[in-house]
Amino acid sequence: MTTKHRPSRGVLVLALAVVVAGGLAIGAWTAAQRTERAERAGRDALSAAAAATQAIFSYDYRRFDASVANGGHFVTGGFAKEYAETTASLKAAAIKEQAVVRAEVSAGGVVSAAPDRVEILLYVNQYRRNANIDGEKVDQNRVVLTMVPVKGDWKVAAAAAI
Repeated sequence: MTTKHRPSRGVLVLALAVVVAGGLAIGAWTAAQRTERAERAGRDALSAAAAATQAIFSYDYRRFDASVANGGHFVTGGFAKEYAETTASLKAAAIKEQAVVRAEVSAGGVVSAAPDRVEILLYVNQYRRNANIDGEKVDQNRVVLTMVPVKGDWKVAAAAAI
């Protein structure tokens, strides 16, 4: 006849405490990793947003198709179609008016970030010249870009003027 030895109540409480502490530690580590990935995504997307903004909001009537093709490298998804349609409708007027628009980011920051989606607020100056105005005019704009990773690069999936 064998006697069963049951663990004492103290041992059970200690084992439960170890399991709970382990679960909390894993949860904290997972949250820290998620936060780090989101912060890295925000930094990378913000860095990519300046070049993207310059490309998609600039054009030169003398090289309009090349300007649009360059901008096309920075867009993705439904916004790529919208960008293509918008620039196609702009081409005739840009050539007729001999328009040159150069966009520069003056400031920007991350609005929200997750590893797979980052929203960026940008202050954009568009310097424009054309046959209908004297000199160069500056339009100051604010734009929110939604950036998503595509094959290792951050691309513009949406743009909204505010």
